Amino acid sequence: DAHNSSVLNNNVLGAFLQSGRVAGLSRPVEIKFWHDTVLDASNATCVFWQPGAGTDSTGSWSREGCETTHREGTVICHCNHLTYFAVLLIPAVALSPAQLASLTHISTIGCSLSAAAILCTLLLCCFFRYSHAMPCAMPIPFPPHSCRQWPKDNTTRIHMHLLAALLLLDCSFLLSVPLAAGTEGLCQVTAALLHAGLLCALSWMAAEAFHLLLLLVKVYNIYIRRYLLKLCLFAWGLPLLAVVAVLVFKRDTYGYHNISSSEGYRNMTMCWLTSPPAHYATLCYAGLILLFNTVVLGSVVMVLRKIHRQEEQARKDWVTVLVLTCLLGTTWGLAFFSFGIFLIPQLYLFTILNSLQG
Repeated sequence: DAHNSSVLNNNVLGAFLQSGRVAGLSRPVEIKFWHDTVLDASNATCVFWQPGAGTDSTGSWSREGCETTHREGTVICHCNHLTYFAVLLIPAVALSPAQLASLTHISTIGCSLSAAAILCTLLLCCFFRYSHAMPCAMPIPFPPHSCRQWPKDNTTRIHMHLLAALLLLDCSFLLSVPLAAGTEGLCQVTAALLHAGLLCALSWMAAEAFHLLLLLVKVYNIYIRRYLLKLCLFAWGLPLLAVVAVLVFKRDTYGYHNISSSEGYRNMTMCWLTSPPAHYATLCYAGLILLFNTVVLGSVVMVLRKIHRQEEQARKDWVTVLVLTCLLGTTWGLAFFSFGIFLIPQLYLFTILNSLQG
């Protein structure tokens, strides 16, 4: 078809009655396709062959009147008519094997470097906190704070929480591919950790934006009781509560996810979301956070334009904007440009920038 899809096991099953055409059944026909392949439920779909209307038209696959049910080792099709049936394996991304391999290497190397850098930063700040040997200056657009002030400094604490969330995201991502070869239960737990890491990282980026907004708008006379605790309840509590609820009540939302290439359907398997509604809900949550963060970043740019128009200061301002772009995670917005001619460039930019965020 147009997506260069594959047919499961190359099997097409036909069912007919000699008495004539059978369609519109109130009780659908059940057709079972057995397989020994790890399938992504969102891409393996029951279809039937619909002949072309004209003499020059060969026809096409159609899903109309068919529903798909997945069980272990079996795809069950419920259709309200008789014709030729098959299970179509639709590639999630039209990538060549070479592109898929290069993106896999880039993301693995980037996440490994990111996790190592985050771990070193966390360990160094903890060491400096207790040793009081030297100032713990952070590369942020705020005045540096010494480690003696660290316990009272919400800005640095928020940075540490964001780094911890990114570390969880990087580590769970690196484990999601090798653990996909293990048991289904282990893969589901890994997918849940990866989902939690993503949601928590996005939430702490929103917390960074909110804190920056407070520093910009209300510099003086601002006090929020148990400020950091409330941020933790939002950025750690809500995502983890949502993931645990899904894991308990809708466990099959997590599992094996196949990343396909243009020349096959089983090129790489990872532990991730298998439910399209959960995927779209995650995208909506990310979209809202990135929209808020982009607005805050725009406010920072407007403030910087009003002050210090000298050339030297302008260069520092651009460095500040670049650092904030990373800190607020606005590069994750590239995920919404994965279509048409933007697909391949977007995938490479998204992979390079976000795997190295830590």
